[in-house]
Amino acid sequence: MARKARQQRISYVLPLANPGGGHRLGINGLAVDSDRSILYSGGRDGVICAWDLNLDLAGRRKLESKNPFRSADDSDSDVNLRHQTSARSRNRIQAHTHWVNDIVLAQDNSALVSASSDVTVKLWRPHAEDHMPPQTIGLHTDYVKCLATPSARSDWVASGGLDRKISLWDLNGGGQRLQIDVDEEESGAKGSVYALSARGSILASGGPESIVRVWDPRSGKRVTKFVGHTDNVRDILISEDGDKILSASSDQTVKLWSVTAGRCMHTLTMHNDSVWSLYSDHPQLSVFYSSDRSGLVAKTDARGLMEVDEGLCVAVCQEHEGVNTIARAGDYIWTATSSSSINRWKDVTEKDVQMPQSYWQHRHSSVASRSRMSTTAQPTSPTTPTNSNAKPELPLSCILRLSNTAMFPAFRAWDAEASTIFSATSARKQPESADEPEIGATTYRHSPEDCIEGQLGLIQHVMLSDRKRVLTMDTAGEIMMWDLVKCVPIRSFGKRHLEDVVPEVNTIESVANWCTVNTRTGRLSCVLEEAHCFDAEVYADELDLKESINFREDQRINLGKWVLRYLFSNFIDEEIKRDEAFRKSLADKAHPERLQRVNAPSSIQLPSSHTNGWTTSPGSANDHTPVATNGFHHPVWTPGLSIGVATPANPTHPHSSSHKENHLPPTAEEGASLERTASRQSQTTSSYEKSGDYFSGIQPTQSTTTPESGSKPPGDTSEDNTAQSSTENDKESHAKEGGSLFGKKFRMSFGSKRLRGSHSVDMSKLAIDEKSEDSDSKSSDTKDRTVEDNLRGAVQKIRHGYEDFVHENPNQPVSTAVLPSMPIETPVLKLPPTTAVIIQEDSTDAGGVQDLFKGTVASLGHEVDTIEKVAPMWLGDLLLRNQIPFKETIKVSFVLLPYQDILPSIASEDGNSRLNANRMLRARKILTYILDRIEAPAPPNQSPDSNALKPEEYLELYCQNELVPPTMTLATLRTYIWKGSGDVVLFYKANGRKDIVPLHRPGTAAGPKTPTEEHHSSSSQAGGDAGSATSPGPPSSHEGAGS
Repeated sequence: MARKARQQRISYVLPLANPGGGHRLGINGLAVDSDRSILYSGGRDGVICAWDLNLDLAGRRKLESKNPFRSADDSDSDVNLRHQTSARSRNRIQAHTHWVNDIVLAQDNSALVSASSDVTVKLWRPHAEDHMPPQTIGLHTDYVKCLATPSARSDWVASGGLDRKISLWDLNGGGQRLQIDVDEEESGAKGSVYALSARGSILASGGPESIVRVWDPRSGKRVTKFVGHTDNVRDILISEDGDKILSASSDQTVKLWSVTAGRCMHTLTMHNDSVWSLYSDHPQLSVFYSSDRSGLVAKTDARGLMEVDEGLCVAVCQEHEGVNTIARAGDYIWTATSSSSINRWKDVTEKDVQMPQSYWQHRHSSVASRSRMSTTAQPTSPTTPTNSNAKPELPLSCILRLSNTAMFPAFRAWDAEASTIFSATSARKQPESADEPEIGATTYRHSPEDCIEGQLGLIQHVMLSDRKRVLTMDTAGEIMMWDLVKCVPIRSFGKRHLEDVVPEVNTIESVANWCTVNTRTGRLSCVLEEAHCFDAEVYADELDLKESINFREDQRINLGKWVLRYLFSNFIDEEIKRDEAFRKSLADKAHPERLQRVNAPSSIQLPSSHTNGWTTSPGSANDHTPVATNGFHHPVWTPGLSIGVATPANPTHPHSSSHKENHLPPTAEEGASLERTASRQSQTTSSYEKSGDYFSGIQPTQSTTTPESGSKPPGDTSEDNTAQSSTENDKESHAKEGGSLFGKKFRMSFGSKRLRGSHSVDMSKLAIDEKSEDSDSKSSDTKDRTVEDNLRGAVQKIRHGYEDFVHENPNQPVSTAVLPSMPIETPVLKLPPTTAVIIQEDSTDAGGVQDLFKGTVASLGHEVDTIEKVAPMWLGDLLLRNQIPFKETIKVSFVLLPYQDILPSIASEDGNSRLNANRMLRARKILTYILDRIEAPAPPNQSPDSNALKPEEYLELYCQNELVPPTMTLATLRTYIWKGSGDVVLFYKANGRKDIVPLHRPGTAAGPKTPTEEHHSSSSQAGGDAGSATSPGPPSSHEGAGS
């Protein structure tokens, strides 16, 4: 069975103005290292940040059972001990290419594990001396949503995701330890894992099924499951002994489960919205924090109580949006929301407030009513401070009712109506009547103590029709326009609605989609795939370039090729250096006698000296040895350098006539290579392939390395992608015999094509000759060579070509085959050095895209070995040999008719005027073609008029009664004017600026064709659609034919 081809892509991320610390999008994960006073955060921008908190967090709390708000360090000197300052950025790393959904500390806080929507689980050691970036330790097949580790010293971590799998990963490089299939026993569509917790020998998971499942992490077997929630389970906590489980759900409840009893012990309803997060560091979960979608953070304390709903729940703080996660250390709470900032809140402890008198009365009566506890164990009256430093009493408005059956805080007006509203069977608490005190109406903390400010990130984008510009909106509402080619912002439109700006800047043009754009990480990312990244072309005269370049008329620039050329410019420079060193080593091996000493200079240039008819040989081993100038010249060239770099070399060098490699090959506009590139087999025939349309019948030559027909660099062993059919050859022979007027006016260089395909080419000028089947053993060895399926394979093919050339031509220097595109084909771009470049692959083991390499434009030159290993071969062919994958040209069919039959028709005798051409053909090329068919040519003896009008100046084209601009392409015309299916109907008419002298075709001297020839020509130009009528006209009418 054939192996599936690797699907790889290249992504680049445009840098933002302020690359400083902080997140750009919302934050999903928080973790605190109390020993080092470091806060870690993972955001939706794929970034992990480390923050120095400058707080004393280590060893500050000891839990006490008697008072729920008792702090162990309650001395007067505690305030002086703690010096509060704002947090500062410690480290920031782009760990993922998608949202970071969860982070967790492990191995004594020396390892930070992150889970992301890019389907990876990564391990980062922020305190390691090698400063290695996060390494992938595991892959899922869908978004990874949660992480869990059993203890601070554990050497494994569990991850769960939308692929309905729970995986255990070894933190010491052991890979996957265990995988649990959540749907193995119960097949369901909602088996995704959104919540995960581990403790000792217990692992608990939850998700959209509203079920809490308990697993044995050693065997992967399910221990039990708890059913009771009615919506998605969002978070889970497990007690130290593994007997209690807390679960938070979108059904607005927090449930306490007993593993031993196998049932729900309590359902807490202090929240009025979906509960998103839980946090607790108490061994028995007697103190825990919870947050919900409304932004409320609540603290629940039930220490010393037999029933949890007898505890106290305080509304600590209120965020402006839903709290995704919370963390606590010392006396502080950190909250993370969809905002890019992190708020630090002061916790509510007995150092700050004292309990209300009603709480102590409730507490006393509750304990006294229980026979299992002594009434003398509790104070008979509330303990209120008597000194002058009395602390404020906790307001009842900040206290939340834990459950529907809780006795505190009690309602003052408990009537039948209230009893019905707040009964145990009620799904949710309802607002209390106007004469009752509003329980939990306010929070105790009204503003955070400190805020770790985030940055602005991009959240929306719109690709403009020219496919080069993108409009984005950031989190502050500011609109910015970006250039995808130059990777820079162009213009700011301030804070406006995105849909209002688009009509102001959009243009009427249709360009093929060559990249995929997204802003999911708060930055503008472009993804290039082999199948589409070379589809888009733009006309060079429409580009805004600082440097003036003499482009050919109607020259087009391939956008994907242009961008990739300069994203990897440093990589190409390094490959050129390596290529030169390799060719030098081949020359040294072929001529070891030329090496005189170690580190000898590659060349020494001395002025020529004459002594009585003798001259010094500049290339000899002894530069002081006179050599007779008797007409015999030894080859003079420097090993390892291309011919002509050092001194004038051997004139018989096979590449001496090909030092025009810096020139581009003729394009369709120049008419020299309008024919499709022929294969080596087809080059031995005198016929050439023709296409079925007038304008773009053939594909331009894909390799732009050498313009000479019979010369190739030694490393160029590529085969053409198409071969001729006998039918096409027959059509071609008829077409050439006819010799249409269009073909004569726009000379197609048929003679040069014949020369290319004839046997008369001097084969000594070819760097590599195609090996025949009966060649020697060296040919067999060459055939058996294999290359790697990556960019290194492209390098290997080039070097194999060098070796073959040296084997066949040991006395000739090796010219380089590393020939990237030239500036006239891809104008020079100076991209920002910090532009991120990512190489990705569609992973068969993962349902998403796996990152293989991440770097920047500035660093790619130092990562050549890694890039060669992970990058695709098609990228190497593009960068090193200027070759792009072959793809059929998309064409548009259209019909040309004279407006009101005022001008002659271009149709054939049977009335057919249907044509097709490249979708990028401009209207003025169609006008040129029309005039060629209807206007009599100037007399041969008449000198050309430099002031003569261009065809678009006295001939007009109309579609749907709308004048077509001369520079509009067929694709744009079809999209914005024709706006329909079927062939585009175009009408042409004169505007009166010049009299058009009609062309008399049949039987006249001016007519280039006889009726028979006209028939042959039209029959060889079949339409693009099956069953369509044949089109009249010349043997080839490419959109690039010059006027």
